[in-house]
Amino acid sequence: MAEIGGYNMPDELYYHTDHAWVKVEDGKARVGMNDMFQGTSGDIVYVDLPFEGDDVEAGEVCGKIQSAKWIGKLVAPVSGEIVEINEELENDSTLINKDPYGGGWIVVIEPGNLDADIAKLMQGDAVKTWLEAEIKKSEELKAGGGGEGD
Repeated sequence: MAEIGGYNMPDELYYHTDHAWVKVEDGKARVGMNDMFQGTSGDIVYVDLPFEGDDVEAGEVCGKIQSAKWIGKLVAPVSGEIVEINEELENDSTLINKDPYGGGWIVVIEPGNLDADIAKLMQGDAVKTWLEAEIKKSEELKAGGGGEGD
């Protein structure tokens, strides 16, 4: 597992610039939010999940994630049909905080063209470069009075 700026970013996953991760399993895409997302958002208090059977397009908002600080968007990293949602999040949305790459997964998508969508996501050095820039932006926001308000 790669650690970048104090955040765990497993090497075998693919990453979207809206902080979603993708794990390919039997031709399907399991999706969740990365460690930086959960670490900077604070405790997740509510997740507005899409429905099984919904069609999603890569890059489109398909749900909302609310923390004590703000409401974020769940952006589909791949196109396809939602075939499973993590119903456990309805009882304990902090699973995203506790185990973002395990029990905190959000949806499983049956992709229409997995290879094409995966090719647009990041792995390896691209993840490191992107995440370091995201960390810098986050630190600049805090320093500039973006404030945390906890």
